[in-house]
Amino acid sequence: MLQRHAALTRETGETRVSVDIDIDGRGAGQVDTGVGMLDHLLTAFAKHGRFDLAVKATGDIHVDDHHSVEDVGIALGRAFAQAIGEPRGIFRMGDALVPLDEALAQVAVDLGGRGYAVIEASFSEHGPGALSGHMITHFLETLAIEARMNLHARIISGANDHHKAEALFKALGRALDQATQIDPRIAGQVPSTKGVIET
Repeated sequence: MLQRHAALTRETGETRVSVDIDIDGRGAGQVDTGVGMLDHLLTAFAKHGRFDLAVKATGDIHVDDHHSVEDVGIALGRAFAQAIGEPRGIFRMGDALVPLDEALAQVAVDLGGRGYAVIEASFSEHGPGALSGHMITHFLETLAIEARMNLHARIISGANDHHKAEALFKALGRALDQATQIDPRIAGQVPSTKGVIET
């Protein structure tokens, strides 16, 4: 069976981030970034994407959450792209619509090798928990670029920042689970009319 797994460590003067991801997991998440709300969101992402995910990050959160959140997005995106490898035989695209109480989130992804993000979501500046509102959007944009995926994500409705963010990350997990599944009808072919997906 194809092993779709990656582990990497990224270290700068501001942070140290280690990521281990198994695309074909069972949804086990062990996340410790120093930003509790980000831990919660990534654990939900792993659970609903059926990815086994371990993330450990240390950083200058005494300054603010920016560097840690951004660098986790960079490392996770790169690890995800590495785990997918040459994307032969996958469905490539996926989408999900996920509710959480009053919040409703929609995510569509394309693992076509082109990093791009359109995020339609607003959060209060203080955001949920200790996670700054603008960093939720920035994390998703960073993840999309580094994972080389086209990501469209939007909050359709919602008032509670926690609910909106959690619905968004659950939807992202569901959409990526769908996109990474092996399509038996194309038996290892590249899912592109170009015959190649550059990753």
